[in-house]
Amino acid sequence: MITATPPAPLPYAPYAPLAPTPSVRPARARDAPALAALSQPFVRSGALRERPASLYATHAADFLVTRSRPEGPLDGCVGLRVHPAGPGEGGRGAVGVLYNFCVAGQRQGHGVGAALLRAVLAVARARSLGALYTATTGGGGLFLRYGFAPTTALLAPPAWAESLDPRRNARILTKAL
Repeated sequence: MITATPPAPLPYAPYAPLAPTPSVRPARARDAPALAALSQPFVRSGALRERPASLYATHAADFLVTRSRPEGPLDGCVGLRVHPAGPGEGGRGAVGVLYNFCVAGQRQGHGVGAALLRAVLAVARARSLGALYTATTGGGGLFLRYGFAPTTALLAPPAWAESLDPRRNARILTKAL
């Protein structure tokens, strides 16, 4: 008779339930104060430029936002500005620039940034944009995971590239759509 010792049970490994996918929606003009408040920590750190709440209200249609509680603060936002092809740019077509992409500190690492980026990519494709550009003072890891690659300001929309502050030493990234 052969007897075998049963394997020792695996140690209990608690698992984290899948977090709900953040719901992303277009911003409204009344979101302007919340957009400005969400952006402030990034402005103070030098990652974002200061923008008045009135600018967020004027350009609310550029933004996608998300929040985890209906009446809570915004968890994240991203702006998408469309730049039509200029004269002499051949068949390049319109491109987009992602800007003011930020996720509240306590929501970072919970899929908020990824949900916003997936949503803005879908909007850009629906608008038949040829490419997206962004500038980041950080590592750009999320952008790189979604297929963005380093580029130069010479290939970016001229009006946007000229608005970049060289003192910020931002990396310019692009993604063909």
